[in-house]
Amino acid sequence: MTHTGTDRGTYTGRSPVTGEMIEVRQEQGRIVSVEASGGPAGDLWIAPGMIDIQVNGFAGVDYNSPVTPLDEIARSIEVIHQTGVSRFLPTVITGSNENIRGSLRNLSKAKRELPGGGAMAGFHVEGPWISDVDGPRGAHQKEHVRAASYDEWKQFDEAAEGNIRILTVAPEQEGVMALIEKVVEENVVVSIGHTNASTQDIRDAIAAGATMSTHLGNGSHQIIRRFPNYIFDQMAADELCAGFIVDGIHLDPNFLKVAIRAKGLEKSIITTDAVAPANCPPGSYRIGDQEVELTADHCVRLKSSGQLAGSALRLDRALEKLMQFTGISLLEALRMATVNAAVGAGIDGRKGFLEAGDVADLVLFRFDEETRAIQIESTVCAAVN
Repeated sequence: MTHTGTDRGTYTGRSPVTGEMIEVRQEQGRIVSVEASGGPAGDLWIAPGMIDIQVNGFAGVDYNSPVTPLDEIARSIEVIHQTGVSRFLPTVITGSNENIRGSLRNLSKAKRELPGGGAMAGFHVEGPWISDVDGPRGAHQKEHVRAASYDEWKQFDEAAEGNIRILTVAPEQEGVMALIEKVVEENVVVSIGHTNASTQDIRDAIAAGATMSTHLGNGSHQIIRRFPNYIFDQMAADELCAGFIVDGIHLDPNFLKVAIRAKGLEKSIITTDAVAPANCPPGSYRIGDQEVELTADHCVRLKSSGQLAGSALRLDRALEKLMQFTGISLLEALRMATVNAAVGAGIDGRKGFLEAGDVADLVLFRFDEETRAIQIESTVCAAVN
């Protein structure tokens, strides 16, 4: 069940911080107090609503099409809320100038006009200024990869009505370094991804203002040299937080465990990189103008090449797998899906963990401490944009 926060209300559940029952009181979309309830520990837990920083589509709805109907976007938002996610960043990937601008305009209209549009905390633009090399390019279409241009960036920014929160680029691409310096001045988070960068390229990007790695460990060659390489270079960079796709398909569990140790729990974020087939039955779907197949084993692959093309992951399932693969606690996992995501993406009002003053986005869920399974009961979305 999903509902929008009313003018005031109190929500009760077990705290992931203390394990005790607490009451979270909110007014006008903000948490005003968090207090012990004094009752016996129940089986309903409470946490901040989760944030997904990279969602290309969901529930059969493609965010990379300029003509996706607004009512379909609204339906997809409702389904996303059912996974415990209260805010997310619709993600538009490499494409023609016309398609990127059209998709951003469509999403901007949805954010502005839909009753639940505030769940879109901004947009993530992934490309088109990335590597054109097979492997690092991933499933992005080579014919649309190009040199970076601040003029084109302004076109994207205008179409998005100033709502772009994250921009993923490859530092080695022509024009990118100068672009990083300009967009960070506009309070946009620059993330390194789909890159074949050298060690110096990555250092230069960080010096220019890059602060994040996009789905670290993916969008890369199948075989890379032992060292130096662009994965280790980003893992070692303390300045960079990193997103990880935790579906057991994109990343080997042992790599995930090591990478999170390298980045630290405070710099690690879980995301889905979900595409339109996410939360759908196996079959054929479209991402922009590319045909993909969702297989029975939950892989999304390009029909043309069999290459992975995003995921069919839900963030609540990612949370489960994160705990199962790494052994980290519920609180640590939730922080990676809430506070860390908000800090990394520069989302205001979500930088504490159930703290007074924060936006009253909440999730209530049941949690099996033995299997680490999570069952979402309800998601509360504060009535703020």
